[in-house]
Amino acid sequence: MSDLSTTYMGIKLRNPIIAGASEMTANLDTIKRLAEAGVGAVVTKSLFEEQIQLERMMFDEDLEKFNYRHAEMTSVFPNMEFAGPEEHLMWVRRAKEAVDIPVIASLNCVDHDTWIEYAKLLEQTGVDALECNIFAGPQDIDNTGQDIEDEQIDLISELKQNVEIPISLKLGHFYTNPLNVIARMDAAGADAFVLFNRLFEPDFDIKTQIHATPFNFSGKTDYRLPLRYAGLLEGRIEADICTSTGILSGDTVVKMILAGATAVQTVTSLYHHGVGHVGEMLDGVKNWMTAHGYDSLVDFRGSLSQRNTSEPWAYSRAQYAKLLMNPKQVVQNAPVG
Repeated sequence: MSDLSTTYMGIKLRNPIIAGASEMTANLDTIKRLAEAGVGAVVTKSLFEEQIQLERMMFDEDLEKFNYRHAEMTSVFPNMEFAGPEEHLMWVRRAKEAVDIPVIASLNCVDHDTWIEYAKLLEQTGVDALECNIFAGPQDIDNTGQDIEDEQIDLISELKQNVEIPISLKLGHFYTNPLNVIARMDAAGADAFVLFNRLFEPDFDIKTQIHATPFNFSGKTDYRLPLRYAGLLEGRIEADICTSTGILSGDTVVKMILAGATAVQTVTSLYHHGVGHVGEMLDGVKNWMTAHGYDSLVDFRGSLSQRNTSEPWAYSRAQYAKLLMNPKQVVQNAPVG
């Protein structure tokens, strides 16, 4: 019988499939269904500092709406109190209590002090780990890439000093050299890296000429970028590697383990096929392992990483050059239609 268990950030998972942060993991009933369907862990919907700031601003506006009224009207808003992050924290605590699989809290902040404050608060909910969405939206033309990276690495070091539970970093790939900055973050104490975050991409509706806010679902080939970086990083950092984006089937899970990932995160597949698709993905992994004579994930994890493969050039431009020199192969592999 195939053993799909894995250890992610020191946490034992029954299998490597993690339900990533989304609206699906913002609902207790759905989280329970995901656990019943067989996921190894869930990442709760993110606590966004910007959302808390917006709610605070709207609360202040509501309080000031009737400022022109006379003194007798001061009870228009009796006993109103701004909740801040408390509502989210209470919900995360309930999510942790609702299931018997690891629950990872997700955090997305802007200000340095808020990162530390909210990380401590989330730890107190009893979650097993913390996933930090590290992203920089540069606003100062004088800031260099090195400045931004140094600031993020300092933040990681401070988070590790203030929080005892494991911390994973969900990163975008828009670094000059993602391999270098990941290695530096690894040295700063990060316990895992989630590769990669799907960033918000605005769009326009040309019929109405207004802004559109589409949900960025993964495509069938989007797994290739995280697969490449997982294969390049395997064995070169201490932290675990968790791949995200384009994890749509058991086949892509297998590919990520071959590259060196310890776990994977999926969201799009759950939206498109429902919670029950987790079982189909797990069956796909088991069937592949049985067909190839593997008893556990450890038996083949990283076997096709750059460090272990017999064809390390496959991760470099040499692979592209080889295709250009063999145009018939390009035509044969081209999609039909």
